Amino acid sequence: MKSKNDRQSQRTRQALGDALLELMMERGYRAVTIKDIIERANVGRSTFYAHYADKAELFESQLNRMVEMLIQHTPQDVLEENPFFPSLGLFQHVQGQWKLYKLLSWEAGNSLHIDHLQKTISDRIEQRLLSGGQRFELPIPILANFLAGSLLSLLRWWLDNKMTYSPEQMDEMFRKLALPGITQVTSAG
Repeated sequence: MKSKNDRQSQRTRQALGDALLELMMERGYRAVTIKDIIERANVGRSTFYAHYADKAELFESQLNRMVEMLIQHTPQDVLEENPFFPSLGLFQHVQGQWKLYKLLSWEAGNSLHIDHLQKTISDRIEQRLLSGGQRFELPIPILANFLAGSLLSLLRWWLDNKMTYSPEQMDEMFRKLALPGITQVTSAG
């Protein structure tokens, strides 16, 4: 019985997340209400609150899900090229969902979501740095936050400049900018 409830819970969370993203594309984040979300997802208010405290928590769960999917669907050889985070996958995802990301980068009041995304990416980078077994001259949380912030800043620039470069070019430029700095602070012992 529990696995059925788990699958039902996953379907409900998926429906709520999809509803939020669809509505955001239509109206923008600030204009979407919980009532709009539950109507679009065809679930009750109590069901919504059984899964999420508020709209912000639902949105943050979607950001977390996106980061997890990027990591899970990135081939091992691509991860080895950039051992810190699948940045190419993120650039490709942003290109495919550019309207959503443009909305996120421009809409007022979204700084909390951008901060959450930076923290999520930073946490993933930190995990990868720690699992690599290397020693660094700087604290790993600082390195991870720097890389995540740089990546998001470059993504926003790319969106603001009408994505004039391909995702592959952006990823290559990001790696050329970021990886030498990380190599510079890698300890020999």
